[in-house]
Amino acid sequence: MARTRFRRDRGLSWRMGTVSLGLGALYVAFGAVLIYFSGSAILGLVITLGLAWGQWYFSDTLALKSMGAKEVSPQQAPELHAMIDRLVALADMPKPRVAIAVTDIPNAFATGRTPNHSAVCVTTGIMQRLDAEELEGVLAHELAHVANRDVSVMTVASSLGLLAGFITRWGFFFGGGNNRNNNNGGPAFIVVFMVSVLVYFISFLLTRALSRYRELSADRSGAYLTGRPSKLASALMKISGDMSRIPNRDLRDVQSMNAFFIAPAISGESVAALMSTHPALDRRLAQLSQISADLSERG
Repeated sequence: MARTRFRRDRGLSWRMGTVSLGLGALYVAFGAVLIYFSGSAILGLVITLGLAWGQWYFSDTLALKSMGAKEVSPQQAPELHAMIDRLVALADMPKPRVAIAVTDIPNAFATGRTPNHSAVCVTTGIMQRLDAEELEGVLAHELAHVANRDVSVMTVASSLGLLAGFITRWGFFFGGGNNRNNNNGGPAFIVVFMVSVLVYFISFLLTRALSRYRELSADRSGAYLTGRPSKLASALMKISGDMSRIPNRDLRDVQSMNAFFIAPAISGESVAALMSTHPALDRRLAQLSQISADLSERG
C-alpha cells in the first residue's frame, strides 16, 4: 500500500497478491500458446506485451475518454477540489487529477497505474443528487482505491481479459498465418480460440472476485477516514435507487466501466452474484451500519 493513513486491509492485500499471481501464470500460458500457434514469436510477443503495456500506461487516459470526462482545474470546480484537498490531507496521500463526466448517470470512479499517476472522476449526475457530505463519502471511497493500489491490479487484470477477447474475435488471423506456412491453420485457430475463451472466463471470474471485495474494503476505508459512514450509506442508496431511472441505452454505453464505478450501472437486481462486479447493496449497508456502531462506542 502507498504511504497513507487509510486503514491497512490485509485481506485486500492477500487477494490482490493471489489474483496477481494467478493472472501472471495465466498470462504466461496464454502468451506461450499465442506465440506458438501464431507462427511468429515476434508477432505474438508484440501483441501480448504491447497491449498489456498500453493498458497499464494509458489506463487513466483511456478510462476518462471512455466516459467523455474532462479534467477540471480548481478554478473550474472549486468545491470539488476543496473536498479532495481535505481528504488527501487527511489520508496523507498524493492528490490525483480531478475530472468530471457530463452524464446523468450518478456515479464516480478512480483510475490510474499508481497513486502518483491517478485520477478521480465524478459525473454531473452524482453531483446533482448528493449533498456535500454524501459526495465526500463517495470521494473518500474512490481515494481508498487509489491508496490501496487495487485500481492498478484491476487495470492489469482487465488487460488480460481484453486481450483474450480480442483473440477470440480475431483469432482467424493467427490461424491464417499458420495456414500459409504448414497448412495447419484450422487446428491452430481452434486451439487459439478455445484457449482464449478459457483465459477470458478465468480472468473474468478472478477480477469479479477481487472487484467485489475491493468495494467492501474501499467502503470501510472511506467510512473510517471521514468518520461518517451513514453519509456513504445514504449516497449508495441514492445512487442505486436512481440507477433504475436511467435509460437502458445509456447504462449499456458505460457497462465496460462497471468494475471501476462505485455502484454498477445496471437497472434492478437481475445480475447473478457470480457475475456482479459489486457486492449486494444490503451487504454494503450492513457493513457501514456496523462501522457506525463501532465509531459510536469509541465516541
